[in-house]
Amino acid sequence: MGAGASVLVGALLAQGLRVTAIDIADAALVALSGQLAKRSLDPQAIDDDHRPRLIVADVRTIRLDHEVDVWHDRAVFHFLIDDDDRRAYAESAAAAVRPGGHLVIAAFAPNGPASCSSLPVMRHDAASFMAAFGASFELVESFERTHVTPWSSDQPFIHAVLRRR
Repeated sequence: MGAGASVLVGALLAQGLRVTAIDIADAALVALSGQLAKRSLDPQAIDDDHRPRLIVADVRTIRLDHEVDVWHDRAVFHFLIDDDDRRAYAESAAAAVRPGGHLVIAAFAPNGPASCSSLPVMRHDAASFMAAFGASFELVESFERTHVTPWSSDQPFIHAVLRRR
């Protein structure tokens, strides 16, 4: 979720995994396609079973036509500052992740930035993740890490792994 031009997608494809990359911005997925092509992982050249699905969609409304083993989100959830938006996100994740599958999520921690890219964010901790996802997921683990940005700014993040009930 929020795939952007992440190098994670290429790394997963290189391991032979199936990947569905979702972003709200078409331009982000165009950049991802270009990045994959540079790594000789052109989505059009990969066999049908392992070709990544690149989907432009809003996390609050997407309903995948297949279940996933892992839903990975690094830094989308904290942009959802409205209760209804977080509830819709949780419903999308629960509908997509197969029972026993995992939601891996990272968002700004309680001492993280109050805004990002000039947009307000909601900071999280394990309790707020469980408030959002606890109806369908159980917490496996959570931990905090500080991300150092390219401009040498510290951004404290909370990471969590949740298992679908």
